[in-house]
Amino acid sequence: MVVAYARPVENHLPPRTAAFFDLDKTVIAKSSTLAFGRSFYQGGLINRRAVLRTAYAQFVYLVGGADHDQMEGMRKYLSDLCRGWNVQQVREIVAETLHDLIDPIIYDEAASLIEEHHAAGRDVVIVSASGSEVVEPIGEMLGADHVVATRMVVEDGAYNGEIEHYVYGPAKAEAIEELARSQGYDLERCFAYSDSATDVPMLESVGHPYAVNPDRALRKEAVARGWPTLTFNRPVRLNQRIPTLPMPSAPVLAAAAVGAAAATAGLVWFAARRRRPAGMA
Repeated sequence: MVVAYARPVENHLPPRTAAFFDLDKTVIAKSSTLAFGRSFYQGGLINRRAVLRTAYAQFVYLVGGADHDQMEGMRKYLSDLCRGWNVQQVREIVAETLHDLIDPIIYDEAASLIEEHHAAGRDVVIVSASGSEVVEPIGEMLGADHVVATRMVVEDGAYNGEIEHYVYGPAKAEAIEELARSQGYDLERCFAYSDSATDVPMLESVGHPYAVNPDRALRKEAVARGWPTLTFNRPVRLNQRIPTLPMPSAPVLAAAAVGAAAATAGLVWFAARRRRPAGMA
């Protein structure tokens, strides 16, 4: 008499992998948090002076970026400025302007990289200090699998001036590690891309870091660590470059609010900071 014994089948599937992308000046050619000044002026949320500071802050950011102290100051300023703003009003403004402002400034090189990572079977994750209400629809435009972004607190339909989770600096690396645990990513086989030295913790958390359009500090760090450096300089309108890429629906676009609020906030503070005489706090 022959007795057959069932043997357990072992799972030998390789670990999952992902490519993590910073957003501003890495995937898009400008700061997502500084792009909506004119739209908010037209919507009555800010005055003409703030609009002028918006343009100045965008220029300064493009030329030199923002260091740690400036980003921390920006966080506080945007919290104060956005306090009391009606969330629905902000969402409606952003819904009307997101494609006009963001779609034409997506780097062709970044879009190609995203395609290549998807073709290789990797997830694509956008990781940004900008507000989730802006980053999520941009991520959907790009076909990202996940988005990690700053979240602001809303009470009674308005921003209360608090930030629930600020995805910046070491917090980016922590968010990536948490997502890796939940999704089963092998970080040693993952990729990361950023333009800023403030994202060194994010870059060093993966096995394949890349400096994209790096600021001076990140360029120096990349040389010291032997990290590859990439130059992206061809903004392209996504719906022309990839006609089959699904575009977000109106409700999704309408969700693009708080990051836009962070937009105007950061730019006003940043411009004021850079224009102060040396020695002022």
